[in-house]
Amino acid sequence: MDQHAHGDQHSGGGPAHEARAARSHGTVEPEHGATVAVPEERTVVGTAHRTRLSVALPVIAALGFGCYTIWLAHTTGDSGGHAALLGLIAAVVSGALGVPLVHFGPTMITETRALAYAALFGTAMGWLYSVSGPSVLKSSGWGVVMFAVMFVVSLYVFRTHRVREPHGPHRPRTAHSPRTAH
Repeated sequence: MDQHAHGDQHSGGGPAHEARAARSHGTVEPEHGATVAVPEERTVVGTAHRTRLSVALPVIAALGFGCYTIWLAHTTGDSGGHAALLGLIAAVVSGALGVPLVHFGPTMITETRALAYAALFGTAMGWLYSVSGPSVLKSSGWGVVMFAVMFVVSLYVFRTHRVREPHGPHRPRTAHSPRTAH
């Protein structure tokens, strides 16, 4: 018989004793104003340790981007080694830029954050377009178009779906009251 069951027999049981037993086992009692600690970032459970999603998602996206670059380069006539090199470069560069962007993005001002995501996306799309064969001018134009599209979309998402702003909520502008002559 465990300690709490034994104490139940001697103290006559009751709600007070049950509350003490619950506290001794580490459960949270919300009726006393306690709250469960919510982790700041979601994690993906791995076999050996936990990996933050702010690292895992950009790495997975970079690997996908690299694989797509390999496929695109190979289908346009590049050799296997050259296509693999282009894919490796694309994965490393996009991962090296994506991880800090996703990790530090929530601390940025909304417009700066949208510009950063748009710059990464526009550059990546321009790079992919250039791998498929068009001129540098066409690829740059396509990158600028994709930059503009991503800027508008990310600005919309960051402004309408935010929970909190790290630098404070945007305050509405108030009309200045006319100055009175002294």
